[in-house]
Amino acid sequence: MDIRTPPREAIISVQNLSKIYKVGSERVVALDNINLDIYTGQVLCIVGTSGSGKSTLLNQLAGLEKPTHGRVLIGGRNISAFTEDQLAKFRQRYIGFVFQSYNLMPAMTALENVQLPLMFRGVPKRARIKAAKKALKEVGLADRMHHKPSQMSGGQQQRVGIARAFVATPKIVFADEPTGNLDTRTTIEVMRMMVRLSRENNQTLVIVTHDQEIAAYADRIVTIRDGVLIEDKPNQSLADRPEDEQALLEQALSSEHKAEP
Repeated sequence: MDIRTPPREAIISVQNLSKIYKVGSERVVALDNINLDIYTGQVLCIVGTSGSGKSTLLNQLAGLEKPTHGRVLIGGRNISAFTEDQLAKFRQRYIGFVFQSYNLMPAMTALENVQLPLMFRGVPKRARIKAAKKALKEVGLADRMHHKPSQMSGGQQQRVGIARAFVATPKIVFADEPTGNLDTRTTIEVMRMMVRLSRENNQTLVIVTHDQEIAAYADRIVTIRDGVLIEDKPNQSLADRPEDEQALLEQALSSEHKAEP
């Protein structure tokens, strides 16, 4: 099995991380002493059922929440100790996001939506437009640049979201249930696209999902249950197994055909 071997140095290091919420008089342990290293260029998937703590862990990795105990280091910097202003600037510079609900600005075209991360970085307008056009072409939307979200399908909107996440070539891209609203064919296209872009740019891609078929695209799968990391294993990405990927697509299409009235 051809499994990618990560380099020694971690770009993300989670150290003794716990998150506890107070709900009335109760203490809810969302994360319980998590330790995890994620490496540069790695496609890692965090898998868990609803309520397992996977989304809480993603929020910690992205600096969207503060831990109760422990810390998260990115590039050796303790982001858990950052102020909100420091975190905002850090995310603009180093992190991209792909969301399940796309999170596109409805009044903006695809081209304008993709430019947003570059605008926040202060990139000049001409350079922003050039980079955004290139990113949209890379995700197959050269003919949809001037369309607004309401004029695009769910799959097209998610492609815009992917272009936006990758356009500024952040070191890390976080994807939260990125295919939750998509059909199987579009899911395969989106997952293949994200893996390809992350590998071409040697970016770390961290995906959170409940779906094992999505996890199959990762180089490494981490499973979380009740706030505890219970399994951490390497995986040969489905993107490197075209025959298995095709079989998955054919099975899904067959099921859809049988379900038609």
